[in-house]
Amino acid sequence: MPPSPSLPPIAGHEAEILALVQLPGAVFAPHSNLQLEQIHSAFACALHMHQPSIPAGANGELISHLQYMYEHPGEGDNHNADAFAHCYKRLAEIIPQLIGEGCNPRIMLDYSGNLFWGFEQMGRQDILGALRTLACDPSLQPHVEWLGTFWSHAVAPSTPIPDLKLQILAWQHHFAALFGPEALQRVKGFSPPEMHLPNHPDTLYALVKALVECGYRWLLVQEHSVENPDGSSLSREQTLIPNRLVARNSSGDTVSITALIKTQGSDTKLVGQMQPCYEALGLGRQPLGAGTIPALVCQIADGENGGVMMNEFPAAFIQAHQRIASKTAEGSKTGQASKTVAINGSEYLELLEGAGVNSTAFPVIQAVQQHKLWPLLDPQGSTEPPDAAAVQAAIAQLQAADPSFSMAGASWTNNLSWVEGYANVLEPINQLSARFHQHFDPLVAVDPALTQTPAYQQCLLHLLLLQTSCFRYWGQGTWTDYAREIHRRGMELLSN
Repeated sequence: MPPSPSLPPIAGHEAEILALVQLPGAVFAPHSNLQLEQIHSAFACALHMHQPSIPAGANGELISHLQYMYEHPGEGDNHNADAFAHCYKRLAEIIPQLIGEGCNPRIMLDYSGNLFWGFEQMGRQDILGALRTLACDPSLQPHVEWLGTFWSHAVAPSTPIPDLKLQILAWQHHFAALFGPEALQRVKGFSPPEMHLPNHPDTLYALVKALVECGYRWLLVQEHSVENPDGSSLSREQTLIPNRLVARNSSGDTVSITALIKTQGSDTKLVGQMQPCYEALGLGRQPLGAGTIPALVCQIADGENGGVMMNEFPAAFIQAHQRIASKTAEGSKTGQASKTVAINGSEYLELLEGAGVNSTAFPVIQAVQQHKLWPLLDPQGSTEPPDAAAVQAAIAQLQAADPSFSMAGASWTNNLSWVEGYANVLEPINQLSARFHQHFDPLVAVDPALTQTPAYQQCLLHLLLLQTSCFRYWGQGTWTDYAREIHRRGMELLSN
């Protein structure tokens, strides 16, 4: 489905997408120029890019917030619109420059579907062309890895369970429409918006199950959003290797996915000043089973927000890779290969698998605070499996005993909530979701081609947009008003 400025390509080819992304085999390892046995440590950096879609056009049209910034330069930091736009495309210049200098750079990119659509609406072919180079140019593989995400930057814990897979598939549709099916086949890692991981058993299970069904092989998680099965925090050494996130629902079903650990909190300086590189330089191989594997320092940051990312990141990124290249050249003269390298997530995991190390060897982890829940659901001597009612009763019991106990998930910052104080957004989200599925699910079950119709896609668009995290980040006022208007339009579409 070709991109359309009036309606983004977010549905209509579900069966084809699911078949495409499930094709087996390594994606990055066959093209990698790294030798796993020679690596002592590695660093993996990701950049997250997003602008929401808002009903703020001249006549109330849905437009990108980036377009709004251009049209209202006197508000807030909207004067940075040009700087933001440059951030979205500059890696298409920096990566080839580094390769030309003899460096071996790596970067992972996470762009929301809202942002892709905004570029199309604004006619920014300069940005789309740069991103197409990063996604499709064979000379840039394996230097660039794209990560999947939710189409409209929804936060998973408070997204209705039936909509999790819709968000994932919508992004996959859009990415394939822009960059082609082969580019989508290379997207194997997933970056959750706000690094927000559900810890409610049923929501986490639904998320991980949907990721696996949609072809994802690994998930990026914040270290404080997960725990060991005994409730202990991950050790420093454990954050430097892959882990296996196990999700169990209220019926006792389990599903798992490999997790790479992002350490520390939300601080753009970590990537903006390339801290992962310099930390990795001081690390050695880590024990795993009977052997060792390279330590991995993994970080993600907004790619455009703040002075550090706008101004300091490019020079720091270039200097870090030049330093690694210099060490590699020095090692070749002395007969000792470089011990620290830049690497991307899928490349790292595929090289491990090629060496006989797969996910069954990784430490098992679960979502934070779940260790308090399972003893209540698995009392000694019980043979009856729990159910949803038992889970809710156990959660209520824990909350009554400890007001700090929460099943609202955890993200890269615990200083704000996407739930507390936002009933005026959450209730409309749940209402619109229920109406959408009540109306369309029986029809799609009979005729899957219905997802190709404008009526379905218009309703789906408003359902996804209403779940955008920005409407619950900036506090009450303009942003919650945007949510109210999107909800109104979505309900009107469903009524008609």
